[in-house]
Amino acid sequence: MNQPFSGFSKLSKEEKINWIAATYFTTPEEAVALLKKYWNSDAKIQKLHDEFIENTITNFYIPLGVAPNFLINGKYSTIPMAIEESSVVAAASKAAKFWSTRGGFKATVIDTEKIGQVHFTYKGDVSKLELFFAQIKSTFFTDTENITTNMQKRGGGILDIELRDKTNLMENYFQLHATFDTKDSMGANFINSCLEQFANTLKREAQQFDLFSETEKNIQVVMSILSNYVPNCIVRAEVSCPIEDLEEKHIPNPISFAERFVQAVKIAEIEPYRAVTHNKGIMNGVDAVVIATGNDFRAVEAGVHAYASKSGQYSSLSHAKIENGFFTFWLEIPLALGTVGGLTSLHPLVKLSLEMLENPSAEELMQFVAVAGLAQNFAALRSLTTSGIQEGHMKMHLNNILNQFDATEEERHQVKNHFKHHVVSHSGVVNFIESLRQ
Repeated sequence: MNQPFSGFSKLSKEEKINWIAATYFTTPEEAVALLKKYWNSDAKIQKLHDEFIENTITNFYIPLGVAPNFLINGKYSTIPMAIEESSVVAAASKAAKFWSTRGGFKATVIDTEKIGQVHFTYKGDVSKLELFFAQIKSTFFTDTENITTNMQKRGGGILDIELRDKTNLMENYFQLHATFDTKDSMGANFINSCLEQFANTLKREAQQFDLFSETEKNIQVVMSILSNYVPNCIVRAEVSCPIEDLEEKHIPNPISFAERFVQAVKIAEIEPYRAVTHNKGIMNGVDAVVIATGNDFRAVEAGVHAYASKSGQYSSLSHAKIENGFFTFWLEIPLALGTVGGLTSLHPLVKLSLEMLENPSAEELMQFVAVAGLAQNFAALRSLTTSGIQEGHMKMHLNNILNQFDATEEERHQVKNHFKHHVVSHSGVVNFIESLRQ
């Protein structure tokens, strides 16, 4: 295609597929057949998926797995995880089983405050703007009553609104910085609706404020939008046990293991290059549960990584210590999640995942997600500080390599037997398959 296509969005799904196939593929009929193969046979479910986003042509599947044996705050749970990366679910399950006999995971929600801002410019006397804000602050609450009534009935709503002077960063730049509690809803639509009304109220009231000059009345709203940085919407997950209880087949010397483990975490605390990979491992667990429960993993990722940089240097989200003969490993992360609204009541597998978790509140879901992240991190660090991470990862990756080469059942059997006693590598597996086929 060497020119824009006008009116693509107005085409039917079939027409979109046919155009894409004819324009970009040397064998259009194969492309069409592949796209249709991934349609859901239930027309009602397929229509539902088609309407989640725009210009849909098919469904893109990733596996939904489960990690059992999570003992969290004294209760066993099985956690759903949607992810395509080999070994993530296995690692989480292994960590869950390990800690189930050592007291399990403890999880606590520290706070649930969410944030939104109205960004605006004002040219004039700052003291007059501060007086103006103080006089009209209650009006922001009054003007949003039609939006906040139902949320208030559930115990949530607008917590506070502040005027923030940002002129040291940019000329004439100010904010209305608002905090919210959205209970079991993630709250994006609720917060943004409130913020847009704040903006309207700000501009309207400025026109009527007698102390403002004509220039000062001309407040310019740049934008009104929630923030995905939620440093006061925090959950803590923790595991702890006497050092000697860490002993198992792969940890014959628990004191040495605990010391290396703590050192590995401290390296991630002080070395950004390591911290990024360290935190990525945490997010393997976090994102998998966030996706499975229909939440916005991009928002979670952005907020979590900003939080990891709050000191001015990117650092580990998790921490470990040895104290009075006890090993303790924990993390605190910001998670703005919802169990009502969005996909939670629409996507059949999201509803199934939430039911598997016994229909948690948003705070309970925060705890499940944080625990999954901590379990994933523990599993990775245990491997890194003992046998190394590649042995287990490559064994899990073996199936992907076999699938790439359409291995037969007999070939699979021979390959797996061979690599029980040899290091798994992509080239090693390929060479062995080729030797079998010769």
